[in-house]
Amino acid sequence: MLFMLTNRTRKDLSAAQYAELATLAKAFYASIPSEVKIRGEWSATDYSNNYSLLEAPDIETVCRIQAPFEEFTETLIVPVTAISGWTAG
Repeated sequence: MLFMLTNRTRKDLSAAQYAELATLAKAFYASIPSEVKIRGEWSATDYSNNYSLLEAPDIETVCRIQAPFEEFTETLIVPVTAISGWTAG
């Protein structure tokens, strides 16, 4: 399944909390679970949000890998499906 993960770093983080978030992110990228594939990543041009298209077996897996970041980010996880074009009926 595909999931669009939207993260916004909380604005009230202390420098120590921001450093902890960075450490968590580095650890995640160093050992991405084998059942999860990152299909694409983007950032808003003002860096206010980041977006990841993930492939994972289920939403529980995505919630599990996102859980360590909950203290530091506001997150939205949306199951998505690929579409191609638009046709009017």
